[in-house]
Amino acid sequence: MHISAKADYATRALLELAREPHRPLTCEAIASAQQIPFRFLKSVVGELRRAGLVRSQRGCEGGYWLGRPAEEITLLDVAHAVDGELITLRGESLTGLDYPGPASGLPGVWRRIESDAAALLGGTTLSALLPDAAGGELGRRGAA
Repeated sequence: MHISAKADYATRALLELAREPHRPLTCEAIASAQQIPFRFLKSVVGELRRAGLVRSQRGCEGGYWLGRPAEEITLLDVAHAVDGELITLRGESLTGLDYPGPASGLPGVWRRIESDAAALLGGTTLSALLPDAAGGELGRRGAA
């Protein structure tokens, strides 16, 4: 399975925003904090905005905020926003995939992997990945 740079950068950017939910952050600040190439992040944030995962405000008080509370944004939401299909085979959807003869069971395995990955990502929220206030350990709220 391949996790794209877009999905990784998008999730890291959203986690920065989730950490500071009451003030906007600029792309420059997010890129610097997460060591993400600024130009790449700018396009990724645009995709997140179009998907409703971030909102923006222009001007000197401007920047980006989460579009929804961190406990309502899952890693599956992020993956769909920036990559579309979760898993593809040679760039094609797994829907309708069919092989003849001894390979006939293989499409079911690929679809099961996709289903299991979707369940894990869909059950993991941004808030579950934030360090908790008590001891810095990863929170488990919202994790599958």
